[in-house]
Amino acid sequence: MLNRIDWTGTQPPKATEKGIWGWMFFDWAAQPFFTVVTTFIFGPYFVARLTADPVSAQTTWSNMATISSVIIALLSPVLGSIADQSGSRKPWIGFFAVIKIASLFCLWFAAPGSPVIYPVIFMILASISAEFSIVFNDSMMPRLVAKEEIGKLSNTAWGLGYLGGMIVLIAVVTLLAASPESGKTILGLDPLFGLDPKTGEDARITGPISAVWYLIFILPMFLFTPDVGRGLPFRTAVRSGLRELRNTLDELKERRGILKFLIARMIYQDGVNGLLILGGVFAAGMFGWATIEIGIYGIILNVVAILGCLIAGRIDKGIGSKATVVISLTMLLLATVGIISTGPGYTLFGLMPLPTADSGGLFGTAAEKAYIVYGLLIGLAFGPVQASSRSYLARSVSPEEAGRYFGIYALSGRATSFMATLLFSLMTYMSGSPRLGMATLILFLASGLVLLIRTSYPADRA
Repeated sequence: MLNRIDWTGTQPPKATEKGIWGWMFFDWAAQPFFTVVTTFIFGPYFVARLTADPVSAQTTWSNMATISSVIIALLSPVLGSIADQSGSRKPWIGFFAVIKIASLFCLWFAAPGSPVIYPVIFMILASISAEFSIVFNDSMMPRLVAKEEIGKLSNTAWGLGYLGGMIVLIAVVTLLAASPESGKTILGLDPLFGLDPKTGEDARITGPISAVWYLIFILPMFLFTPDVGRGLPFRTAVRSGLRELRNTLDELKERRGILKFLIARMIYQDGVNGLLILGGVFAAGMFGWATIEIGIYGIILNVVAILGCLIAGRIDKGIGSKATVVISLTMLLLATVGIISTGPGYTLFGLMPLPTADSGGLFGTAAEKAYIVYGLLIGLAFGPVQASSRSYLARSVSPEEAGRYFGIYALSGRATSFMATLLFSLMTYMSGSPRLGMATLILFLASGLVLLIRTSYPADRA
């Protein structure tokens, strides 16, 4: 088991094994929203079936992500600094959990033909609540284990999250998602709860399911994971937190390594977010995949992602977080190039012709199979690139300043993330080609990788 570290003074008591598992179960609880709702089921449903115009729907979905990112970027550093002054993280997580759970339940009403503005609003509320909660949860990490164990802790938690997301995704695909034509699931069964796939109920139910899952599985964190005691009163904490945030931003001028890391992460995370938000949507638009195909594709990626995080945990502990992130970004670059180079009858921009015949069944064309191969690279890499990025920062700051730095870390992940989705929207709108929109993600992944290579590790090292 991970080696625990004993904190004294104003720090919470050392984390027990239950406390560490409780903290890791936050990722298990939170991941179905990203896996099932955002990426593989509700997102593609929003694009392919909620309206009659998939290209316009892709732009709307991208705009939703852009608005969410701007709000998250503006408020995360403020909330992180206030949390450092107010002490306890759990009340903040609980507050945003209420908003997230209520918003996810409301996605049930996003029936085909209904106004898209309402699911867009609920997705924005759910997205910002999820990300704000992550800021507070991540800032607890440096207090739980010794620094040399943080990379393993982070990747293990991330892998556990993918496992939770995959379990929910498998349940949706096998027991709930059905063909609109036959009304049967992939197992040949009637959908549970009498869901009607013709009205999108098999996709809309993912909102309430993710809400219930989150409600149940964040409880171990609240019950067992140690939190710091209450600090300053709320109003005083707000004033002090804003003052500390200004001081921290000034301090970054001197802590050049951390600043460089945050800028690099800001750039490459834009590309990662773009892949997560738009990958399933792009496949649905290009191949006409329905809920079943998207769901199985998601299951494949999540199985690979769990393996990737387990391997990355060992790599991170052995050669460090920086090397793990560099390897992961390289794999994501190769995968993105592969995805945009693939179309009916070809891959690698036509250098490798593919048969156009459809064998029938799932993923019946050679181009679809090639897309899945590139997707495997994404599955191996997108967990470790994020898990080892947060352990990179956790190794570079003290527990006392973790809140405000993880707030700025969230800012670095979102401050310009609207640029990735915005460029996708603009390029898709101007060219009418989502493929060219996806190609803009390469700029973010490559630029961030180059800057990260030139950054010290740990980031606070002179």
